[in-house]
Amino acid sequence: MGKALAETDAAAMELWTLAEKHSGLPLREIYWDGDDAAMADTKNLQPAMTAVNLGLWYHLKKRLSPAAAAGHSLGEYAALTAAGVIEPAEALALVSLRGRLMAEEGGPDGKMAAVLKLTLTQVEDMVAAAAADTGQILVVANYNSPGQFVISGHATAVEAAAALAKDAKGRAIPLAVSGAFHSPMMDAPAKKLVRAMQGVSWRTPAFPVYMNVSGAAETDLGTIKDLAERQMTSQVRWLQAMEAMWRFGVRSFVELGPKGVLAKLAKACLPAEAGAEAQIIGVADPDAAAAL
Repeated sequence: MGKALAETDAAAMELWTLAEKHSGLPLREIYWDGDDAAMADTKNLQPAMTAVNLGLWYHLKKRLSPAAAAGHSLGEYAALTAAGVIEPAEALALVSLRGRLMAEEGGPDGKMAAVLKLTLTQVEDMVAAAAADTGQILVVANYNSPGQFVISGHATAVEAAAALAKDAKGRAIPLAVSGAFHSPMMDAPAKKLVRAMQGVSWRTPAFPVYMNVSGAAETDLGTIKDLAERQMTSQVRWLQAMEAMWRFGVRSFVELGPKGVLAKLAKACLPAEAGAEAQIIGVADPDAAAAL
């Protein structure tokens, strides 16, 4: 992951060096030598993924003129960096801490599941019913597309909601995560991350950033900082952000990242009658940049 770019671009390699410095982890050994178990660990994944995302951004920056930026959950830190709100070293320090906190303090009773084939109303009703029946925390954590939502909370509540999803002819797929991310169960680790954010030098963005918590374009620095501080315990309104970008007039979407997950979601998020008008490109390595 990111090896091809780093071996040909000194700036990309420096980002890996910074990521290892701030995380204290042998990230290149883990991701370039292929330790599957270690690669799935969120404390490793978060700084490594951010190094890849930022490496691609700086490698292609001169060829791109963004109208706006957005990042899904972890990716929001790379989006803020691309917009000039925070520096790369600050982003890597924050995501390294975020990864450790989420790995170590996500809570043994926390669980997440992706819910497919149900409408938003069905999912929200299902979540409310499961939370009421179990008396435990359960929320819609991610609005990924009109047919894909992620629920998060206590394991018993997630399992109760999964049973309701099955009854409604939907599917609930458990996610291999270490806690109930983007839910109130992350309150304690979120407070530690917010304290670290106080030491960051926040700057006015060069272009709007569609923030996860609001799902809207933000340019006010105070608002951006407030939303960033709330992100760890709040919902990821990705669907709403994509719809807002379309209304704003964005017609070309470029995902810079190693897997192209968001590029695959993009068409599902856009209005059905307009999807054919959109240019959607996933750039995972230097070779894929030729499509730009």
